[in-house]
Amino acid sequence: MAKMNVNPTRMELSNLKKRLTTASRGHKLLKDKQDELMRQFIDRIKENRALRESVEAELQEAFNSFLVASAVMSPEMLEEAVSFPKERIEVDIKEVNVMSVMIPEMKFERSSDEEGSIFPYGFTETSAELDTAIEKLYNAMGRLLELAAVEKACQLMANEIEKSRRRVNALEYRMIPDLQETIKFIMMKLDENERATITRLMKVKDIISEEA
Repeated sequence: MAKMNVNPTRMELSNLKKRLTTASRGHKLLKDKQDELMRQFIDRIKENRALRESVEAELQEAFNSFLVASAVMSPEMLEEAVSFPKERIEVDIKEVNVMSVMIPEMKFERSSDEEGSIFPYGFTETSAELDTAIEKLYNAMGRLLELAAVEKACQLMANEIEKSRRRVNALEYRMIPDLQETIKFIMMKLDENERATITRLMKVKDIISEEA
C-alpha cells in the first residue's frame, strides 16, 4: 500500500473517488467471473477424469483385439487389410463462448454412411478379431474426440482463471489500497488547509477588531 504522487486538490480527490468506485466494481465483476470459471473448471475436470478412464478402457479392449488379430494373421496381410480405407473422416470444429473463454466443440464428419464402410477390406481373408478391433476403435473415436475437446477446454479455462486471478490480486492488493490511501491523504490535507484558512481568517478578524 503506497500513496500515489498526485496534487492534493478537490478535483483530484473527485477523480480518485471515481477511479476507486470503478476499480471496486471491476474487482467484484472479476471475482464473480473467477468463481464461476473455477466452478465450471472443476466440473470439466471431473468430466475429463471419468471420460479418460472410459476411453482408455475402450482403447485397451480394441488393442487386445488387434493383438489377437495380429497373432492369427500375417503382418503383411494385416497391413494390406487396413492400408486403403473406404471412407474419409474430417473434424468439424466450432467455438462456444463460456465466460469469455472460446471453448472448442468438435465432431466427426463422415464421407460415407454405408453400413460396413468402416471395414477397408473383404471378410474372406481376415479374422473376426480384426473386425472386432476396428469396430471398437471406430466406436471409441467419438469419445476420444470428446475427450480432446474437454481437455482443451480445461487448458483454456485454467489459463483464463490464472489471468483473472492476477487481475483480481492487482486490484485487491495494489490498486484499491493505493487509491484508498491517497484519498485519505488528500482529505487530511484538505482538512488541514481548511483549518489553517479558518485560523488565518480568525486572526485577521481579531486584528481588524483591535484596530477598530
